[in-house]
Amino acid sequence: MHTASLTAIVVAAFALVTPTLCAHAADPGGEQGEARRERKAGNILSIRQIEQLVLPRMSAMQYLGPEYDPAAMAYRLKFIQNGKVFFVDVDARTGRVIGQSR
Repeated sequence: MHTASLTAIVVAAFALVTPTLCAHAADPGGEQGEARRERKAGNILSIRQIEQLVLPRMSAMQYLGPEYDPAAMAYRLKFIQNGKVFFVDVDARTGRVIGQSR
């Protein structure tokens, strides 16, 4: 294979990968990274603080885990009971429950 052809292939491959690398660099850590930055800045409560507020009220249900929505600055806690999934939305700044869905 000619050096020019090999160089062209490498340049083309790099051009395809570069936008993906830049996108990941612009948002390191995704939602978890955003939650970590907001918590360290003192803008939101930690997930452990949120869980301490909400889990005692949901003791009859099995807790499946949290998700963080950086746009809403809210946690969504997921529970299951008798095969039905429930969500509890919590304001990450105050710990106040702002919604529940089944």
